[in-house]
Amino acid sequence: MAKFEAAETQVFGISMDSFAANKRFAEDIKVNFPLLSDWKRSATKDYGLYNEESGYGARATFVVDKEGKIQHVEVGRTAIDPTGAYQVCDLLLKKKKG
Repeated sequence: MAKFEAAETQVFGISMDSFAANKRFAEDIKVNFPLLSDWKRSATKDYGLYNEESGYGARATFVVDKEGKIQHVEVGRTAIDPTGAYQVCDLLLKKKKG
C-alpha cells in the first residue's frame, strides 16, 4: 500500500456482492485494499461493467488519484491481482518526478 500512498492514489475493488460477501471474500484472498459493494449495481452500470444478459458485473480494480480521477481500471480475473495497479503507480511516480 506504500506504493499507492507514494503515488497519491487509492485502490478500490468493487463488486455487486453484498458487504458481508465482499468482507468474507477479502478475508479469504487476503485483499489489502477496500473491496466495495455495488449492491444496487449503479456504479457497475455507470462504468460499463454490468452485463445485461447475465445479470452479473465484471470484477474490477480502480486506481484513483487524489483529485478523484481514475488512473487505471483492471477488469476481470486479473482485478484480484494488484500487479497492474502497482505498475500504474510506478508510472504516476515517474510522471510526478518529471
